[in-house]
Amino acid sequence: MALQQPFLSELLHSSSKRTTLPKSSLFSLQIPQRFNLYLQNKQFKKQGRSCYAIAENLEAEDQSVILENSSLDELRGQREIVGYDWTEEWYPLYLTKNVPDDAPLGLTVFDKQVVLYKDGSGELRCFEDRCPHRLAKLSEGQLYDGKLECLYHGWQFDGDGKCVKIPQLPENAKIPRSACTKTYEIRDSQGVIWIWMSHRTPPNINKIPWFENFERKGFRDISTIHELPYDHSILLENLMDPAHVPISHDRTDFTAKREDAGPLFFEVTERTNRGFAGWWGKEKDQGKANYTPNFLRFEAPCVLQNNREIVDESGEKHYFSGLFLCRPSGQGKSMLIVRFGNTRKRTGILKFIPNWFLHQNASKVFEQDMGFLSSQNEILMKENVPTKKLYLNLKSSDTWVAEYRKWMDKVGHGMPYHFGHSTIFLPQQPAVVEHAPAGFVANFSAAQPAKGGIGDIYAPNPANRYFRHVVHCRDCSNVVKAFETWKKALSVIALVSTAFAILVSGRQWKALLLLSTSLCLAGEYACSTAIAMNTTNFIRTHRRL
Repeated sequence: MALQQPFLSELLHSSSKRTTLPKSSLFSLQIPQRFNLYLQNKQFKKQGRSCYAIAENLEAEDQSVILENSSLDELRGQREIVGYDWTEEWYPLYLTKNVPDDAPLGLTVFDKQVVLYKDGSGELRCFEDRCPHRLAKLSEGQLYDGKLECLYHGWQFDGDGKCVKIPQLPENAKIPRSACTKTYEIRDSQGVIWIWMSHRTPPNINKIPWFENFERKGFRDISTIHELPYDHSILLENLMDPAHVPISHDRTDFTAKREDAGPLFFEVTERTNRGFAGWWGKEKDQGKANYTPNFLRFEAPCVLQNNREIVDESGEKHYFSGLFLCRPSGQGKSMLIVRFGNTRKRTGILKFIPNWFLHQNASKVFEQDMGFLSSQNEILMKENVPTKKLYLNLKSSDTWVAEYRKWMDKVGHGMPYHFGHSTIFLPQQPAVVEHAPAGFVANFSAAQPAKGGIGDIYAPNPANRYFRHVVHCRDCSNVVKAFETWKKALSVIALVSTAFAILVSGRQWKALLLLSTSLCLAGEYACSTAIAMNTTNFIRTHRRL
């Protein structure tokens, strides 16, 4: 297969039809390689048990637990590919509630940079993120009288992308027609802004995902947004992997406990050119009375949802949803919108937990996986082979991962790059690193420097929780500002109270003022703790169990 791979990859990226290798090519490529593997297998057996991540070479007892790597069609040199164009899809761009009112926002879809902003009437607009004059980023500009102004030379653009002002033009000169920006179609649906990336094909409104549970009566959700330092396919693979939760997220909340780790069951009920769906749950729960498994659905290009219905003791049915909207934001980068919701009312202490606490807990979850996924991203890039050459997928934990990578095999030819189960196509151009990022992130950072920054001197760090989440979340950024304000106020009050305690002569007044100082210092500590929870990364403590 190592010799066969380049030939298959070339065919996959040059055709959208089913491809069949000539029998002569198939046998000339496969027989010598299998014979070599057979000899290697014999040699390793002399030393002990052989170790392979390739299904063709599995021991008989291993075949019962490890997923097959090659289908019959693949062994015959056939592989199904379907027509797919990544630009003819809707991508989740941003949460509507978090779009700033007074500043443009720079975002990326694969390698395409766009700028999102609200015009003078509050309507959302989206352009290519570069000025037609000298390619400066429009996201580093400003909003001037409802128009987007490039801060390099002051060119201004209306909501249709047309340049309406060039300060350097002579008084009677007309603005050139070519002085315009490329616009993108966007739609606001269920609180999420979606972008259509194609300029050749009109937007297909029917492709915008619709989530039924979010329209049910009494449904409430908590939405967060996170920027993450690894490929979107690795992120999606992680999100559709329930087996890692009890181990990687042990005790992060009351639902994850390492002692609950065990075999899972999977039932794929649907496979289409746009994704797959099916049921899953704990193997030990099968057969229990009134047990309802989870239903997972993946839909192109990058939408994953996990739904469950539970009937309570009174017979009332409650709906639960975990929705993950993932956007590829460049090589080795992705942005994720997470929406957890249900129709059951919060009870007990849950009613008093603020949203910012739940947001920071979500950030902690992603930080717990970050080291694993970043290294996985690096290995996939270095090895430059499909995942079936590297992964050892188990039937009782990795079914969705295998399904996703096999779906990538079918559509990867229509993407800028992809990591498939049997195919791989790496980026053809190296990623460009921005050495002086500015714009929206810089605007927030100047006002609220992240931990590690010195005053207004800072370096945006995508591995830092502040830049990954807080700068993109209006609620959390407001909470951090509020806690910092309270911290400063309490510090001043504590200082004044201490000074008066020194000056007054009465014992009762001294005691009262010192008590006030103590309470203010306790409040200051609480504010510092809350700020740290929102801006400081989780660091895993390795322990011997």
